[in-house]
Amino acid sequence: MKRIRVMRVITRLNIGGPAIHVSLLASRLDPTRYETLLVSGVESGDEGNMLELGRLPPIDPRILPTLGRAISPLDDLRALTGLALLARSFKPDIVHTHLAKAGALGRIAARIAGVRTVVHTYHGSVFRGYFGQRESAVYLGIERALARITTRIVAITSGQKADLVDLGIAPSSKIVEIPLGLDLDHFRELPAREDALSALGLPREGRYVAIVARLVPIKDIPTFLRAFALVTESLPDVRGLVIGDGPERGAVERLAQNLGLERRCRFLGWRADLPNVYAASDVVALTSLNEGSPVSVIEAMASGRAVVATAVGGVPDVVSEATGILVPVGDHRGFADAIVSLLRDPDRRAELGRKGREVAVRRFASDRLVADIDRLYIDLLGRRTG
Repeated sequence: MKRIRVMRVITRLNIGGPAIHVSLLASRLDPTRYETLLVSGVESGDEGNMLELGRLPPIDPRILPTLGRAISPLDDLRALTGLALLARSFKPDIVHTHLAKAGALGRIAARIAGVRTVVHTYHGSVFRGYFGQRESAVYLGIERALARITTRIVAITSGQKADLVDLGIAPSSKIVEIPLGLDLDHFRELPAREDALSALGLPREGRYVAIVARLVPIKDIPTFLRAFALVTESLPDVRGLVIGDGPERGAVERLAQNLGLERRCRFLGWRADLPNVYAASDVVALTSLNEGSPVSVIEAMASGRAVVATAVGGVPDVVSEATGILVPVGDHRGFADAIVSLLRDPDRRAELGRKGREVAVRRFASDRLVADIDRLYIDLLGRRTG
């Protein structure tokens, strides 16, 4: 049987879940049945690249330099032309796009090239927390129009699917829920805590609270720092770890100094050895204003760590009372109270970590993702699997 050709398009392979998601699909869909062309744009200098960090499986993406997150009419037109030419040359059975810019240009290019089956995955939402009311309305109108030329839309959480329906982007019948998939194997067997602390250059005494996130406004690192300052008032032995980088790094480091945290909170930048980070941490935090599906929380749960996170976007679809604590957005006092309560109760931490690991491995493993996408493609193309 002729292999199914999939042209997968992502805006950029920057630090985050979408890059992991697409690389797993590009590398693990059965090569005897699928031929994949992965097309990626480029990230800005402070976003980090998942390939360079060594956090992606072996892939060989086709880089389209004019495809990127920033709006540039000339580059966008060039990217659209390049994508259409690639589609005409590759002749895919399916074009599957990821992230907003690739989703817009990739879907239009697919239709220009005559591709009949077009799929788009929403990894997050640009309609809340990113832009002002007017800009959000513009994006909403664009997404509604793009949905009309899309065969199937993939939502990564049930809450996201409900939002897409409520916002009038597409009817429920056009949207399928397929949760994020991650390579969680190397988080299930962590290094010894002492070895992890040594690898990170950290003192062995004391306890650690970590946040793993891009240092951008949507992640609301200031709320984490304000909460952590309160935590240290109650528990002076606790230290904070900020893992990540981005345009807000200078501002959040200055805030940490103003809060008197310069000796209590370490900014470690992007780390390729995240198992060491989770092994060293007693609690993992996330203070985002909006989230699609929280990768760092899923990884922390797979590592057996208790989590405290804001109840936004797709986070409540991942974190329940059995696996962590949810706090209202921006509530640094509530966040601090939740962290302190977990640090004072090791038995509860252990129980949340145990149940969290069960949930993460069952719901977000890469094998499940690949199987779900395989079923979707076969269903859309009306093919038999054997």
